[in-house]
Amino acid sequence: MTHRNLTSQEISILQNRGCTADNWANIEVAQDFEASSCRNVAFSGPVRLGSYNKTITLPGGVNVQAGLYDTRLHNCTVGDNAYICRIGNYIANYDIADDAYIENCARIVAEGCSTFGIGTEVSVLNETGGREVPVYERMSAQLAYLTAMYRHNPQLIKAISSLVKHHAQATAAERGSIGRGAKVVNAGTITNVRIGDHAVVDGAARLVNGTIAGSAADPVYVGANVMAENFIMASGAKVEDAVVLVNTFVGQACHLSHLFSAHDSLFFANCACENGEAAAIFAGPYTVTMHKSSLLIAGMFSFLNAGSGSNQSNHMYKLGPIHQGVVERGSKTTSDSYILWPARIGAFSLVMGRHVNHPDTTSLPFSYLIESHGNSMLVPGVNIKSVGTIRDALKWPKRDRRAVGEEHLDAINFNLLSPYTISRMLEGIELLNVLEETIGRTAEHYSYHSMTIEARALRKGREYYGMAIDKFFGNSVIHRLKDTDLTDMEAVAQRLKPTHADGAGEWTDIAGMIAPTSCIDSLCADIVDGSIDELAKIEQRIKSIAAEYYDMEWTWVANNFSRWYGKNIDQLTAADFPAIADRWQSSVVALDKMLYDDARKEFSLTSRIGFGADGSDELQAADFEQVRGEFDSDPFVRMVVEHIEKKSALADDFRRRLGCDAAKKS
Repeated sequence: MTHRNLTSQEISILQNRGCTADNWANIEVAQDFEASSCRNVAFSGPVRLGSYNKTITLPGGVNVQAGLYDTRLHNCTVGDNAYICRIGNYIANYDIADDAYIENCARIVAEGCSTFGIGTEVSVLNETGGREVPVYERMSAQLAYLTAMYRHNPQLIKAISSLVKHHAQATAAERGSIGRGAKVVNAGTITNVRIGDHAVVDGAARLVNGTIAGSAADPVYVGANVMAENFIMASGAKVEDAVVLVNTFVGQACHLSHLFSAHDSLFFANCACENGEAAAIFAGPYTVTMHKSSLLIAGMFSFLNAGSGSNQSNHMYKLGPIHQGVVERGSKTTSDSYILWPARIGAFSLVMGRHVNHPDTTSLPFSYLIESHGNSMLVPGVNIKSVGTIRDALKWPKRDRRAVGEEHLDAINFNLLSPYTISRMLEGIELLNVLEETIGRTAEHYSYHSMTIEARALRKGREYYGMAIDKFFGNSVIHRLKDTDLTDMEAVAQRLKPTHADGAGEWTDIAGMIAPTSCIDSLCADIVDGSIDELAKIEQRIKSIAAEYYDMEWTWVANNFSRWYGKNIDQLTAADFPAIADRWQSSVVALDKMLYDDARKEFSLTSRIGFGADGSDELQAADFEQVRGEFDSDPFVRMVVEHIEKKSALADDFRRRLGCDAAKKS
């Protein structure tokens, strides 16, 4: 847009409307600028203005005219139809885009050359340093994981840090910006903050050195009394209600509210944190903590549900707060749970009580870790049959708050059963077998890593793992052959061949993305040798790995089939498939019936305590039914019943396509 100098008549109008300037010659305006759009404005330094002819309708039906009122601008540009009113101190060194709305703020200033939070080193896991993650506005959970956890590869860390540093330098500026359609109202001081398009800052107390992403589809919201320093907020983030952040990355669609505080922490997609405190945590996708008494410290989490009073310790009063812990995906900590780091909790586990002997349940996922008389009791595999586990797995995809159409930065795999968890179950069975053989089959208790496993729990855990493994392998085979003529064994054999080179070996969970370790190692090698020399290329590679998950999953199934069935997948004959279908159907139905029985507990007489407080047993039952509904009509219960029917029908169809005479009877 072409700008021009003010005319003498416009200067006179501005002066009559209470405006001043240290040098009117420094003011440039749009061709159709109208001097009547400014009132009581003090200009200093170079200032460039747009045209302000739009009427803005505010909530409640209040209309205001775009323009500049009761403010002071120093070295600023202001786009068309912006509204700036009642700035207590001044706005300095800012570029303000079209349709921005700024009202009742203390001071907005950029000073010096700033990177606006980009490149801030966040000391996750170890508060004393050693795992610093330099953040930037498009950082994914996966890249942050590599930076924090792959310290065994110093060349990788150096390469990633160099790329982020270069990006920070390239985006550094001496001027801040407030994006198109952004809204900044009732705020305190804002210093060196880049505010993106359509972002809303409403009542924030103090923001220093940060980047607030811009997104029309998924705008960021920063609410009342928020204080943040050295921060980045990605699209869809909501930070409000007196949250305090220092050295913190807030990922897409994260909600932080109700006095929550965090320092040196990373929060990735769909985290929800209220009331409590986080210190040096890596909060992978769907980390949830909602209670005032909860402290998450020096830990790595994802898909976590932290109960009231959940706490950890990273300080043993020797060499400082240097200890860390990992709670793998899908775990829960109950009310008043406590873990003394270092420790590692296996995937989809439940932690109840206090645990001070540094438990490691990596090879025994889906377990309960329970305090009993001061000791840690481990119940392997029992969470496989928990209705809560399945409910969580179903709700996570439905609770993805990232906007449709908005680019999703984090690669997230929601699968409950995967090569990652199944390989752990296979390890778990081997481990339980070794414990039983070493200590003796007649023992009542088995000791493992300062934990105790009861004999019955050991055997039931092995059984649960077996059913889950049958379910996963059978499901993989049946779905792989879904569109194949099962009477043509040549076609079947061809379809069962892996189609992806990666996936045969170990798999890992990279902060929500389940992938073969070989793929991650290859990515790291390409970053180190310079084949991947841009952050955007790393982002694309991560998305490519995530997109190829199911092809690589089949490679793992094909290469590990003999570990479970005692026969290579390329050795299968037509006679083998009915048995595979039988084992699959039996495991699916058995697990679903366990879920059904577990759900029924929520409708027991004990669950009705507190209902019908002022009436008889009949009124109690009626009150319970009105609030909770009937067991048979519960949505989850209906889903379990339908799942049994659907999978049984799928197994019958599979047998029919094989040419079997009769379907297996449930």
